[in-house]
Amino acid sequence: MVRYQQADLEAANALIDQVSPMLHRFFMSQAVSRAHADDLLQDTWLRIHEARHTYRAGEPVLPWFYAIARHVRVDDYRKTRRRQNREQAVEVLPEPEARPPKTERGPDLDALLSSLPESQREVIAMLKISGMSLEEVATATRSSVGSVKQKAHRAYEKLRAMLGK
Repeated sequence: MVRYQQADLEAANALIDQVSPMLHRFFMSQAVSRAHADDLLQDTWLRIHEARHTYRAGEPVLPWFYAIARHVRVDDYRKTRRRQNREQAVEVLPEPEARPPKTERGPDLDALLSSLPESQREVIAMLKISGMSLEEVATATRSSVGSVKQKAHRAYEKLRAMLGK
């Protein structure tokens, strides 16, 4: 990240190659379409580029990236809500596309995660999908480690209850 701050193109490409898959999984875990996750990822990299001078050398970089990604997602949510408040309902809705039949491989992870509250889904995505530590998740979400543990515990309990059905 320090080399990227110094305008090293190779460092920028290496960061994008290493971090983009994690950030994309973070957006996909929030129950958005692949195209929407791609857009959010692109917006995140634009913000990272604009704010790269604010990164402090020696600090963990993943929480810094995830904090920016989280803000991008929140800003997108707010923009979407404002747009939805201005839209008017239509009389006839288009027919949804037919979904391919699901195979019997077990529960659908996306469906399970989408049933969790957003804050719990976010913590689970960072901890289990991205492999971040409790401290890194706390930094990225601007909360305490105890709060992260509590959200994760409540999410685990809900997931266990759903899997037990």
